Amino acid sequence: MIRTFDARAGIDAVVAALERSPETVAPEIHRTVDAILAAVRARGDAAVCEHTARLDGWTPARPGDLALAPVDFETAGRAVAPDVRAALEYAAERIERYHAAAMPKSWRITDEHGSILGQEVRALDRVGVYVPGGRAAYPSTVLMTVIPARVAGVKEIVLVTPAGAGGRIEPVVLAAARIAGVTEGYRIGGAQAVAALAYGTSLIRKVDKIVGPGNIYVALAKARVFGEVGIDMVAGPSEVVVVADATADPDWIAGDMLAQAEHDPMARALLVTDANELIPRVESALARQLETLPRRAIAVQSLQANGALIRVGNLDDAITLANLLAPEHLELLVAAPTALLPRVRHAGAVFLGGHTPEVVGDYVAGPNHVLPTAGTARFASPLSTEDFVKRSSVIEYSHSGLRAAAPHLKTLTRIEGLDGHGNAAALRLDTDGGKSS
Repeated sequence: MIRTFDARAGIDAVVAALERSPETVAPEIHRTVDAILAAVRARGDAAVCEHTARLDGWTPARPGDLALAPVDFETAGRAVAPDVRAALEYAAERIERYHAAAMPKSWRITDEHGSILGQEVRALDRVGVYVPGGRAAYPSTVLMTVIPARVAGVKEIVLVTPAGAGGRIEPVVLAAARIAGVTEGYRIGGAQAVAALAYGTSLIRKVDKIVGPGNIYVALAKARVFGEVGIDMVAGPSEVVVVADATADPDWIAGDMLAQAEHDPMARALLVTDANELIPRVESALARQLETLPRRAIAVQSLQANGALIRVGNLDDAITLANLLAPEHLELLVAAPTALLPRVRHAGAVFLGGHTPEVVGDYVAGPNHVLPTAGTARFASPLSTEDFVKRSSVIEYSHSGLRAAAPHLKTLTRIEGLDGHGNAAALRLDTDGGKSS
């Protein structure tokens, strides 16, 4: 059911065997996305309504039907069960607390000449949040994308999510949006939603940045509009690498692997262990738990195509392999996880110890579950308040600071052939009569 590898003969060979071929997107999907973006850019709301009717299974009578009214959020808040609301509020409080602690700060330093240098952090004015929907509800994604924006100080947070039959959106999604701090929302999905946010229409004003996961059409559309607006990342299938030693519970490992595998046939779940006896025990636990898993068919496809149980010589080799894979989620199910943490170089999120299943990160721990995938943790980071702010450098030179810099400015501007640059500084020193400050 699942592949096994022995990395003791060579880690690089295992990494090569696990490499996914670059995903080939059918040309017709590219053409479809390009056509939708062009149509919305040219015809605005009319094109959005047409594609919504064609792709989302309901037909707005007029563009105004796409908009969510305040009463929609209020009604949804009353419709959810008390335990659901309590869970949403519990998760929201923890997400807010974490992201408030991670908020970038403005700062200043003063150099030896009294010149002041620093940075100012300013929130973006308006952001769009894409939340998948239609056939399923993802309130956790609402919380994870909206709350950091609000904590960062974004004043206008626009939710777009595809509706089901009749334009219906699951009440739990709207209840989460109200708790998180959405300021406006629209029943739009797919590439047309991305286009509306990026280009603007009569109904929807354009945003500064678009964040949130989506299907291949959404991902391609986000990639296309980057530059017109900012985006967070282009996310791929979910993945987990579990590093475990002989102290780990095989049932816990199997449960964590299946929690990823049930996402999608393209999801990846890997065990990396230095305990040879653990591999058959995990394999047996996977088979047992699959028998009662509602999404068994999806999980089996995922494990067969993308899962693996990998034997390494020691835990140092396990971390070396994990760093080469740069996974979205990395679990350290070992006796001393904090001892291994300093060696972890590349992972979207790291989960330490047996009582930290990856699922807590998906929902309630506080750190974001919008994470870099497909090895991009080598250079990318989780969604955070930093994604909703921009930084401006601040420079205030003193007279003595400018005088100290002048000869170096003269040299550098001369070798670059930009004499006017050097002259801009020299003029101040030639005409200020020796003033000091």
